[in-house]
Amino acid sequence: MVTCPGCGAKIFIPGDLAPLATVPCSKCGTELMMPMLLRQFELRAAIASGGMGTVYRAWDTMLYREVAVKLMKRELSDDSQALESFYREARATAGLNHTNIIHVYTFDEFEGQLYLAMELADRGSLDGRIERETRVPELDVLDVGIKVASALDTALKHNLLHRDLKPGNILYNAEGEPKLVDFGLARKAELGLEDEGAIWGTPYYIAPEKVKRESEDFRADMYSLTGTLYHALTGHVPFEAPTAEEVIAAHIYTPLTPPNQVIPEVSQPTSDAISQAMAKNPDHRFRSYDEFIMALTSARSQLLVRKYQSGGDFGPSDVTRSDTKSWWRR
Repeated sequence: MVTCPGCGAKIFIPGDLAPLATVPCSKCGTELMMPMLLRQFELRAAIASGGMGTVYRAWDTMLYREVAVKLMKRELSDDSQALESFYREARATAGLNHTNIIHVYTFDEFEGQLYLAMELADRGSLDGRIERETRVPELDVLDVGIKVASALDTALKHNLLHRDLKPGNILYNAEGEPKLVDFGLARKAELGLEDEGAIWGTPYYIAPEKVKRESEDFRADMYSLTGTLYHALTGHVPFEAPTAEEVIAAHIYTPLTPPNQVIPEVSQPTSDAISQAMAKNPDHRFRSYDEFIMALTSARSQLLVRKYQSGGDFGPSDVTRSDTKSWWRR
């Protein structure tokens, strides 16, 4: 018997169903999965699937907590490049301790199956939110930017670049906290382009210097994060074109349209911060994540002041604890 995640009903599923196989709920049609025990982790439902494998919601039978378990596709077990990416993700994430970086619990192999057990963040992605809402509220975008930039700063302090910032790699947990995931393309910050043969990244958010195969540092991650924020804020990717090649070329040659010229309601400080962080020349971007975070925080504070003075309603995520302290000082 399993509990349907759609309607909450207790449903009997066929006992001869193979582990991880699915059947529809007899009451609401939601997909139900035959649980599978992987060491102490009971896999209960699929959350997401990608090129490397599938992520499942699971129950840790030893520590009595929900976790996420990522199973690598068995057919990739002989693919040295895929294996390296999987190992890289596990090792890179495990070495980082930050509220907004997904926390890895263990990485292991069971009966030939590689798996990664990690913190559960199953309330959707920024990508899904953009798809549902088209435009994410400015305060929420700034909040994501501040937190993920801080996460990237922690990675940089451990000499790591993420190198694949995009809306789909920012997930939300049950408390609404954004979590940076997928360090499969991460590498040491000091390695040069001569250490790799191909250019990796998502065309809509890739930094110009990566396209031109110039030196890449943390400012490339900053650019990609900001391109992600631009998309969430305006409902449009920074550069739109019929083909991926034209999109990539636009990162080099086409001037960025400031966010407040796309959406007039976007505040000037937010628009300025995003425009600077997406400068074509890395030297014209912010010199550190601290500078970038300060600009985003200042834009957020000014937006809150403007909202307060106009008598606007504040949502539960609009004012943080530090914001409350600032108001008290006033």
